[in-house]
Amino acid sequence: MPPTLASLVHHSALKLTVRAGEDRLDVPVRWAHVSELADPVPYMEGGELLLVTALKLDAENPEAMRRYVRRLVGAGVVGLGFAVGVNYEEVPEALVEAAKQEGLPLLEVPRRTPFLAISKAVSAAIAADQYRAVTAGFAAQRELTKQALNAGPEGLLAVLASQVNGWAALYDASGAVVATAPDWAGRRAARLTADVERLRERPAPASSVVGGPEHEDRVELHTLGTGRRPRAALAVGTAAAPGTAERYAVHSAIALLTLTTERSRSLHAAEQRVGAAVLRMLLAGEPDHARAVAGDLYGGLLDAPFRVIVAESGSVSAARVVDSGARVTLTKPSAAALAVVSGGANGDPLGALTEVVESAAARAGESVLVVPEGEGDTARVVVLAADGGAAVEACAQYAAALEAARAGTVPEGPAGADEDELVVGLSAPSGPIAAAAAYKQAEQAVSVARRRGRVCVEHEQLAAGSVLPLLADDAVKAFADGLLRALHEHDATGRGDLVASLRAWLSRHGQWDAAAADLGVHRHTLRYRMRRVEEILGRSLDDADVRMELWLALKATSAE
Repeated sequence: MPPTLASLVHHSALKLTVRAGEDRLDVPVRWAHVSELADPVPYMEGGELLLVTALKLDAENPEAMRRYVRRLVGAGVVGLGFAVGVNYEEVPEALVEAAKQEGLPLLEVPRRTPFLAISKAVSAAIAADQYRAVTAGFAAQRELTKQALNAGPEGLLAVLASQVNGWAALYDASGAVVATAPDWAGRRAARLTADVERLRERPAPASSVVGGPEHEDRVELHTLGTGRRPRAALAVGTAAAPGTAERYAVHSAIALLTLTTERSRSLHAAEQRVGAAVLRMLLAGEPDHARAVAGDLYGGLLDAPFRVIVAESGSVSAARVVDSGARVTLTKPSAAALAVVSGGANGDPLGALTEVVESAAARAGESVLVVPEGEGDTARVVVLAADGGAAVEACAQYAAALEAARAGTVPEGPAGADEDELVVGLSAPSGPIAAAAAYKQAEQAVSVARRRGRVCVEHEQLAAGSVLPLLADDAVKAFADGLLRALHEHDATGRGDLVASLRAWLSRHGQWDAAAADLGVHRHTLRYRMRRVEEILGRSLDDADVRMELWLALKATSAE
């Protein structure tokens, strides 16, 4: 504790006597200052014990003393020490009454006590308090370091909360609460996610204070990380502004958590390189080798059904997989792409999606494999995530938010809501043996999403839906028009109705009587027309492939 007026009064060597303000002696004293000026206020900073002999004061004038004391109180002076036996044999009653009226503690200083002794006592007490604070800060730093090494961020937060006599919370890169101490602080920390997000938008390092005397507590928010965009944040809640020792503890926690964050970035990049190797082995049809390389890092992910997610941005080319027989290989992740994902997602839709997926997996305790590919306009990300898990759900929610932003149904969406910036494809649930097939499913879903102007498409949606929407492609329509053109030209001359007859015959699976009845003609007439179709097209209707192509062509042209 810093020195107070009470501690000075109880100092046996000073022999001070309280003449006014007995109820305000617990106020801390920042310094002891001697001034004989009639108006020392311009030289005060607040918190001082002012020592005077009234050399230039009319200390027996009640009105002058009221003005004098009022100015001192307004300047933040916490006490007035009056030396007796110098200019006055006792403290003037006018000064005593003025001090009582303004509530300013007034201490009588005996002649045998020099002002220097009081200054030394204050200085020594301040130095001792600072030494105690520094010592306590170093002790807190040692304990925080010990917990950071042995118990991780959760243990560090517990020690920090104890040191500041409050609570602490850690937020991840997406602004979600990762850990709190004590446990009851979780609800309080969750209410600050909007404040954390605003803080993360500022250049790092950044800090802010939320709340104050009128709130339930005072909360300091600090960003963590050395990059341009912070990857995490720390919240510290206290009843009042932290003292010196508490401030040491907070800054030590920030440094340790930042080191943990930076170390995690390096480990994260290494994990992604291992993940890229595991993914290449899976796509090459070598699940046993993939399991061996993954070890405990991704082993749990490969033991249960997972989904393959492919996300692309910009005008990325879909031709990213090289198929050589049974082996499928991925383009090697570039260092630039790894740095983008590891360093943050400022203005990067792929990086933002990666942060969302990884944060969701971390909070749920899931394993997730993320492999960034390429850079610039050819960048994309491949993800393996547990089927039905938090990572897949977070991906779907992020895509839905982008979809809503594109449709204009929400005021603002996540970064990257512009058209053509992000497309996502999800495979059906799969396992290590069928990983290559799942990867192709995800790529097909990406291709459909891009063609339809969607943010996200699941392969299961394609399998459960109809093939007819796919016939809307211009190339398919051009093929259909070319295939049926000769039949339409024949019908245009009024020499028959071959197109309608062909459609009826195919829809009845080649049953002559049923198709003829639909057309209202004799079956021999229908047989004649089908022979004319074969002659005009130069193709046999006995060929199943020909029948399939003609049926799809009819569907494509009828959809216009």
